[in-house]
Amino acid sequence: METNQEIISDLKGLVDIVNDGKEGYTSACEATDSGELKDLFLKYSIQRADYAMELKAHIAQHGGDYDNEEGGILGALHRTWIDIKQALSSKEDPAILGAIETAEKAAIEKYDKVLEDYASHADHIVLLQRQRTGILEALKEIETYHLRLSR
Repeated sequence: METNQEIISDLKGLVDIVNDGKEGYTSACEATDSGELKDLFLKYSIQRADYAMELKAHIAQHGGDYDNEEGGILGALHRTWIDIKQALSSKEDPAILGAIETAEKAAIEKYDKVLEDYASHADHIVLLQRQRTGILEALKEIETYHLRLSR
């Protein structure tokens, strides 16, 4: 079973990924000219900010703290959203949506890895499952838009 520090570390990793998502969606919102996509990106940016607050509350319950509002620091390992920056420079919605899809899949993988240790995360497992479901739903919506724009 994980120690309290390992639980806090897992939760901090999730905060990093949702903060990356928040930043990515905010940047995507600024890059697109589509009002419909701006609304969608803003919705998911707000969702990710909410997720970060919920995770930080659980970090605090385990005696930890978290004050980084920006996201992960280890390049491709934790910052898949960095791909969005390249897509944003093109200002092409299909490229932006494709980069977001990649990032959302990485976020789901990160949640899956933490959820594997059910026993250690039992006190917040429902929260983690709900957030993972929200990210999956976002991914499906992004994929739908991407398919529609790619036709």
